[in-house]
Amino acid sequence: MNIDKLMQSLEAKHSGEYEYLQAVREVLTTIEEEYNKHPEFEAAKIAERLVEPDRIFTFKVPWVDDRGEVQVNLGYRVQFNNAIGPYKGGLRFHSSVNLSILKFLGFEQIFKNALTTLPMGGAKGGSDFNPRGKSSAEVMRFCQAYMVELWRHIGPETDVPAGDIGVGAREVGYLYGMYRKLARENTGVLTGKNLEFGGSLIRPEATGFGGLYFVKQMLETAGMDIAGKTIAISGFGNVAWGAALKATEMGAKVVTISGPDGYVYDESGISGEKIDYMLELRASCNDVVQPYAERYNVPFYAGKRPWEVKVDIALPCATQNELNEVDAKLLIENGVICVGEISNMGCTPEAIESFLQHKVMYGPGKAVNAGGVATSGLEMTQNAMHISWTAEEVDDKLRQIMGAIHEQCVKYGREADGYINYMKGANIAGFLKVAKAMLAQGVL
Repeated sequence: MNIDKLMQSLEAKHSGEYEYLQAVREVLTTIEEEYNKHPEFEAAKIAERLVEPDRIFTFKVPWVDDRGEVQVNLGYRVQFNNAIGPYKGGLRFHSSVNLSILKFLGFEQIFKNALTTLPMGGAKGGSDFNPRGKSSAEVMRFCQAYMVELWRHIGPETDVPAGDIGVGAREVGYLYGMYRKLARENTGVLTGKNLEFGGSLIRPEATGFGGLYFVKQMLETAGMDIAGKTIAISGFGNVAWGAALKATEMGAKVVTISGPDGYVYDESGISGEKIDYMLELRASCNDVVQPYAERYNVPFYAGKRPWEVKVDIALPCATQNELNEVDAKLLIENGVICVGEISNMGCTPEAIESFLQHKVMYGPGKAVNAGGVATSGLEMTQNAMHISWTAEEVDDKLRQIMGAIHEQCVKYGREADGYINYMKGANIAGFLKVAKAMLAQGVL
């Protein structure tokens, strides 16, 4: 595989799609050695076929706001690869959504889903519509208009969307309601549903829970205990909430949360009612964390990110490329021992390189945050079997899945000096499963 030649071709065809190109380069660079051990992969042009999505749907979404004015947004669905199962990946509703971001997310989803060992392919979708500040009636009308365009292309054995940024239980409910009306069937075609119509217990917490299960195993593999460690978390939504909840349960102390306005430093630890208050903040639609500082009389740092705080563990939980090289150097100088991406591609390539050079434990998003899609897969299973598992049963299965992912990362990521390159391990493990499936099914 000639990575430079392949990347030059992609850059020429997809100029300006920085997030997508970044994700592809990261994967290709880490799998190159393993890929070249398999001449059958090169003969079948597996890499060239894998880096391009199977198809992309782009459509306009006209809807009427509460003032009676017509609004028009763009909608997308990127179906990337379904070699090991139906397309699976979330829908993101946010003003920042564009094709590059959705392609990067869909590409990452291929390997993340493969790592779960569940039969799910990779996809992603969404719109530049932002639910924040909109009434529930406006959100409903938008979701219904979006699904009018999407429903023909999805199904329980074809493509199963889920939630993501801007798409929670409310949005999934509106989307599912319109799908059910149009398709005239009740099937598990979306995950993240309410419990009353096919949802799974602990789904809102699952990404954060799974991330902490993975980080705990990283530390244990290095002979350490998570109990007593201090943790910096970014974000304050469902992912950060689940992470803070589980970290506290494990005996660690979470000292930061953040938003677009800055970050809060709570030296005494974010636990108990403070974690509950994160959900109140999330529901307020203000998208800021300063009220937490005012309520609990703790410092707030406007316009800054939490990575300047001295902690043992850093957990990006917000969005892509939120931790850069400068942040990484600050964390390293302050003695950080572990960084786990619970957001998708939370660290820039330069930050990752700094962590690897200094032998800091670094867990990539496709492994660390796989708990969310794993639990979505468990929701699909419950829907298909027409049953509902208890929270304990779902949580136990989630632990097992995260343990299996960690085991694969260690298997393929351990280097000669004993350091575990989790990024390399995750990419190789996920890639091999998908590549072998593609090879077995012929050129499609």
